[in-house]
Amino acid sequence: MKVVLLAGGLGTRLREETEFRPKPMVTIGGRPILWHIMKTYAHYGHREFVICLGYKGDVIRDYFLNYEVRHRDVTVTLGSREVEVHTPHGEAGWRVTLADTGEATLTGGRLGRAARYLDGDRFMVTYGDGVADIDLDRLVAFHCGHGKLATLTAVRPSSRFGEVVIERDMVQVFQEKPQVQGSWINGGFFVFERAVLDPISGDDENLEQSLLIKLTGMKQLAVYQHHGFWQCMDTPREMDLLNDLWRQDEAAWAVWR
Repeated sequence: MKVVLLAGGLGTRLREETEFRPKPMVTIGGRPILWHIMKTYAHYGHREFVICLGYKGDVIRDYFLNYEVRHRDVTVTLGSREVEVHTPHGEAGWRVTLADTGEATLTGGRLGRAARYLDGDRFMVTYGDGVADIDLDRLVAFHCGHGKLATLTAVRPSSRFGEVVIERDMVQVFQEKPQVQGSWINGGFFVFERAVLDPISGDDENLEQSLLIKLTGMKQLAVYQHHGFWQCMDTPREMDLLNDLWRQDEAAWAVWR
């Protein structure tokens, strides 16, 4: 299955980082979060990607066009165009389509523009700013088992605030980043049948506020509940958290390590 990555948004809440690069190119441990997401998919055998470019898409384009010389030893013969590439890397065999889907296009519209590169009956979609230790084999099996057009992965986010349980003026439980209990949100990591593309009306189609609502009304949107690790990178605090987890070798999403 091909994997569509929505990587064209502005990332306004990370403005200090995204002034010069798109949010999917903000790094965790020196590698773009986009790379981390792709490594997860590749770990489960999904190595064909369609990246929907928008805001500062040239940064992503340049990254992949120069990927080999960025991440491998090279010998350059000056005065000629000869470049000899040495040493393998772990991303051999990835096939990456860089699709310009427009700076102002909404998420559903980006998916519609990328449709020309989706030649199968089923494909996967996720955002370019969230990582998880999701078992993609189980997700796909769940999707194939229910027979609906679409599957959304629901997650329980961590609270932005510490939780204190008090009894008789004493703290009984303290958690700095507790998981929100009983509240599920859209965590991305979708599996779609090709027919999902039919209701997309154009560039102004919003995936979350329009297309998913249409699918819900059609009773064609199933939900896969992921109980493991999930974290988006929407704020500087979340960026720091992900980098701290990587440095401490506690990056639960790095299933390929």
